[in-house]
Amino acid sequence: MGKKSRRKGSVTKDRATKRMPFVARTFGGLPGEGDWIALREFVPSGTADVSLTDGTVVRVCSRLPGNGAAIRRPDGQTWLGLQVQHNFGDISRDLAHLVETANDVEPGNPVPVTDPGVGPRLQDLVDPSSTFDVEVHEGFDFWVEGTEAEGSEAIAAANESVPPTERLSSVDAAYWTRMGDRRYLRWVVTEDESAVLNAFARLHEVDADRVGDGTRLIGMFRAHGLLVPVWEMDPDVVSDGADLLQEPVSALRRRLDDALADTSDLTSEQRSVRNGLASRQVTIR
Repeated sequence: MGKKSRRKGSVTKDRATKRMPFVARTFGGLPGEGDWIALREFVPSGTADVSLTDGTVVRVCSRLPGNGAAIRRPDGQTWLGLQVQHNFGDISRDLAHLVETANDVEPGNPVPVTDPGVGPRLQDLVDPSSTFDVEVHEGFDFWVEGTEAEGSEAIAAANESVPPTERLSSVDAAYWTRMGDRRYLRWVVTEDESAVLNAFARLHEVDADRVGDGTRLIGMFRAHGLLVPVWEMDPDVVSDGADLLQEPVSALRRRLDDALADTSDLTSEQRSVRNGLASRQVTIR
């Protein structure tokens, strides 16, 4: 084999083996980081529009028809589906690649999923001044709004799978939901996860981590470099919906801020609480 052929083979191999470096906070630096995680991990049906630096508006969805990764709508707008499996090492790059690929897809067609290699991430494409206002839907009627499929049996069946979910307005990225006979609040807290764990240890040790009567912190999970505390509600004490949680969660936000500002060493009791909270964590990404 000549030198030219060897060089070509080496370059091809290098490109094939390159991968995006690991980034713990997948959506860090994006407008509404916590809401990106919520739509990705546990909001059953929600959407938010985000503006790109070129002025394009992309609709971000928790799920798309057929669990697709992205579609280019008949009107030319790109819709991204977050609750899909990505296997190329960096979800942010995978999603950015779908946005880029959509530009070459005819309107009305799904966007193919291909290996993105190394390239721009969402953080490179999204306008940092963009809003990211989540709308939580009762079902998936928004998929087909204004089309002949609106009100179809297929959509009605899909809607049956959506548990009631509401986003709180008093803090960022907090969502109430009812799943069967149980009610939960899940809140993506966007400060550093180690500091948040310390802060909740301080609060839990003095029983200050509740969000009102009939509630209890049952644990946390880790998602995309952040902690997501989870509370369960006693349905005999707390009415359904987000309304009655707005002020208690806002008050907890203030207590959490105070605890985050406390940089003193944890007491032995607080360390024990911290270890207990950490031991029950589940990492989902």
